Amino acid sequence: MTVGPWQGPWPDDPRYDPELLRDGDARNVVDRYRYWTVEAIVADLDTHRHGLHVAIENWQHDFNIGSIVRTANAFNVAGVHIIGRRRWNRRGAMVTDRYVHVRHHADAADFVAWAAGERLAIVGVDNLPGAVPLETTRLPRDTVLVFGQEGPGLTDEVARACDRMVAIAQFGSTRSINAGAAAAIAMHAWIREHADLSSVEY
Repeated sequence: MTVGPWQGPWPDDPRYDPELLRDGDARNVVDRYRYWTVEAIVADLDTHRHGLHVAIENWQHDFNIGSIVRTANAFNVAGVHIIGRRRWNRRGAMVTDRYVHVRHHADAADFVAWAAGERLAIVGVDNLPGAVPLETTRLPRDTVLVFGQEGPGLTDEVARACDRMVAIAQFGSTRSINAGAAAAIAMHAWIREHADLSSVEY
């Protein structure tokens, strides 16, 4: 929802953007961030980000990455990690990538080394042999959920590096669901298990 120019005396607070105060704020942000600069919003989000990270392989310019970034912003994850090609289609992110820490890893080895250094469990989300149901699995608090390319799924190299593999229960005719949708389901499963819901405003 767009809000118009600020009414009344301008706030004496460096978090506010003078241009937004003057012209109005058309961004898709929650009310408490209205008129704030992007830098101020990111700084505030950093004070209460979750311990969850999300990673996706990007070998064929996957169009789902933007959707995953947008959902990651909604759940205020610690970071989004893109494995493979640096460039990705930002359209689906709806500019939410400005508020999320996005990190690039040139290959699977770099990603795995980073996760080990951060002491994060790597949890693959794919319906591969040996996967356990997401619906009945406890996810580690300090974890990175990793998703494969739309279609082929996780590469063998990333799959072998996973501490565990989970699959989303399906009951229809299709073999797999959209990677963006799968990421949203898996992130929400972590949120249900670990997030403090007392601060959520509806």
